[in-house]
Amino acid sequence: MENLATVDQTQDTTQMTNNNRVMLHGTVVGTPKPTSTIFGEGNVELGLSVNRLSSIQDILPITVPKSMIENKILLPGMTVTIKGQFRSYNQLIDGRSKLMLTVFVREVIEDYCPDNPNVIELVGYVCKQPIYRTTPFNREIADILIAVNRTFGKSDYIPSIAWGRNARFADELTVGEKVYMTGRIQSREYQKKLGEDKVETRIAYEVSVGKLSKDPLESVFNEDDTAFIMDNEEMMETLGLK
Repeated sequence: MENLATVDQTQDTTQMTNNNRVMLHGTVVGTPKPTSTIFGEGNVELGLSVNRLSSIQDILPITVPKSMIENKILLPGMTVTIKGQFRSYNQLIDGRSKLMLTVFVREVIEDYCPDNPNVIELVGYVCKQPIYRTTPFNREIADILIAVNRTFGKSDYIPSIAWGRNARFADELTVGEKVYMTGRIQSREYQKKLGEDKVETRIAYEVSVGKLSKDPLESVFNEDDTAFIMDNEEMMETLGLK
């Protein structure tokens, strides 16, 4: 997919990375495993178990620099607060390209527990017409896919789900419109039919929308927070110099 907005490559890096900000508090789970080279060398994948207010847990995928593991900044079993970005990439599975999602970790804070354990703020562009519908219990729901620009022509494609008033608002949006979104990242199980007699349980990750607007929303982050500023190594990769 191509960007839906033309990005001036001289645009301030901090402003661009403020389009995509995540803060999660939870317990690190799983065994570190190397990632695809999509995010460069020396990164590993883990999970983060994050409690919802309802006490249900979401196990969310996180990607961290290998150095954080080696320096014992982040290890399985630790309860931490992380800051970073919700990223997407395509992976070939069974001969088909699948959109994969992960939280790319920029900062780890051990002794801090935010009031809200799961916060995401996005600024992006509607890249598919939102799908509005009602459930059998007459609840309004809308699926939204937005493109969130990164620096130097990169974009992340983030699936989101809105309810009630936000769903009605989404139903009026058109492809290419700029939107501001806040909410939380959630995991959701679904059944994938693979044949007449075979059904597989899979997990999808998406943003559960709290607020959706065409105007800027109040942020919980500081504008100069360095956790969202691209480092030189990643900048070289996005420019094709690495």
